[in-house]
Amino acid sequence: MQDKQPVIGRFAPSPTGPLHFGSLYTALASFLEARSQQGLWLLRIDDLDTLRNIKGSAGSILTTLDLFGLHWDGSVVYQSLQQAVYDEMLDRMQACQMTYRCACSRKMLTSAVYPGYCKNQSIPLNAPHALRVKTDRRVINFHDELQGRMTHHLSEQHGDFILKRKDQIIAYQFAVVIDDDRQQVNQVVRGFDLLDSTPKQIYLQQLLGLAIPRYMHVPIIIDQHGYKLSKQTRATAVGLATPEAIIFELLTLLKQQPPLELQHAPVPELLDWAVLHWNPDALRNGQRIIRLAL
Repeated sequence: MQDKQPVIGRFAPSPTGPLHFGSLYTALASFLEARSQQGLWLLRIDDLDTLRNIKGSAGSILTTLDLFGLHWDGSVVYQSLQQAVYDEMLDRMQACQMTYRCACSRKMLTSAVYPGYCKNQSIPLNAPHALRVKTDRRVINFHDELQGRMTHHLSEQHGDFILKRKDQIIAYQFAVVIDDDRQQVNQVVRGFDLLDSTPKQIYLQQLLGLAIPRYMHVPIIIDQHGYKLSKQTRATAVGLATPEAIIFELLTLLKQQPPLELQHAPVPELLDWAVLHWNPDALRNGQRIIRLAL
């Protein structure tokens, strides 16, 4: 009888600024899901979009996670150092006619569903172009650990999507699939706002014969106006002065009901309690959680 494969989770922030409250909330959920199963928790820096990266942000993120007791396993992986891996896989996909060049500009596209303008065109290799994957009419079905059964008609809802942008930057949808496979990630915990990306990633996993992880999309944190806490909405960096108070608040927002006697406990004690009592079912079917104390 073979031993059960160990759980391998991950957190993959973008270095576009210091870690904010919403990102730390997701990191904590991912950490607890992995650690509660005696699993590994990996850290990957999603720094492919060089135009959005801010110098020093990656180091700041590492420092913040360490301060809050979210210690990762192994070495940090930087996507920007994996370019040769992505290019090799794209070359293999092109050789198998899974992709095609696309010269369309955003102005040409009036719908979120790509209509396939360039699918049967011969775009010169030296012309500015993106690379799109050919989708088919298969239905993508998957079970999300919190959101339940999902059904997605990829070709109808998205069309052929981009794997490599016109500016030569590898697209998120493609990079994350390759990275998760290389790191043997079998459990992905992330925000509900990324649920729509999952069918695209599962399609690529099916196309390339890769293992499909378990997915869990936790509710996102919003402010009193209904906006997600993000860098785009100018969410401020998470405060570093009182990490124990913030961990306690995060556990409360994750609906873990930490006991009041732990309200001023040190971070390691809080995390030990949280790992032992982790109950993701408390978040089932949730999409958004309001944080009023901003």
